[in-house]
Amino acid sequence: MRNVHQAGRRGFTLIELIVAIAILGLLTSLAVPMARTAIKRQKERELRYDLQTMRDALDRFKDASDRKLIREKGDDSGYPKSLDELVKGVEINGGKTVRFLREVPIDPMTGKADWGMRSMEDDPDSDSWDGTAVFDVYSKADGTGMDGTQYRKW
Repeated sequence: MRNVHQAGRRGFTLIELIVAIAILGLLTSLAVPMARTAIKRQKERELRYDLQTMRDALDRFKDASDRKLIREKGDDSGYPKSLDELVKGVEINGGKTVRFLREVPIDPMTGKADWGMRSMEDDPDSDSWDGTAVFDVYSKADGTGMDGTQYRKW
């Protein structure tokens, strides 16, 4: 009869398990910051894209207004009264309604479709909007991008 102690060892010793867990912990602690950085970088890319898309829509609206394609109301500056006007569309001469945005994008940093707006009369760094027309948009997110600038200044 074979002695139990002499039989072939199966499994891991306590020290081997502790070393394996320590290695896994170390790898996890290295992976988490890299994942957070990748997520932040993706959100910043989305923010830049959304801002560019809305600013392009504002410019196209202004261009159509300057070319007298949009039926102006009073002494408008040529910019829309709100971002919703870009989505709802405006009537172009000839009776056709033209939309400049499909929807107001959601700010990836705040998770809301609530953007800061500026008119032509507002200071470039102003956080308040006089409510006349939308000349520019910015994120209302508190925070700083990976490039060191605040999201509000993008």
